[in-house]
Amino acid sequence: MEITREEIDHLAKLSDFSLSDEEKDGLTTDLKNIIGYISQLNELNTEGIEPTYQVFEMENIWREDEILPQEADREALLNLAPAYLGASGVQDNQIKVPKVL
Repeated sequence: MEITREEIDHLAKLSDFSLSDEEKDGLTTDLKNIIGYISQLNELNTEGIEPTYQVFEMENIWREDEILPQEADREALLNLAPAYLGASGVQDNQIKVPKVL
């Protein structure tokens, strides 16, 4: 497959890249080399070989969700909240944080 300068210009435009002439020449050469290397795969005889979808055994390990007892209760955790913008870091049972915007 031949890569043209127009195709490089088109890809640069789609990618919103501004490339110098030297970068375009280098990219053209690099893409030609990459495509040439990958096209060597077409020369392989793959007759009778099943496609590989996964190269190693992998399976999901499922477990039941279980609620475990916690050492801290809600009140103790809320009391750990740092105090922002006032005496307490908690307001209406929620942790109070500084404004983002």
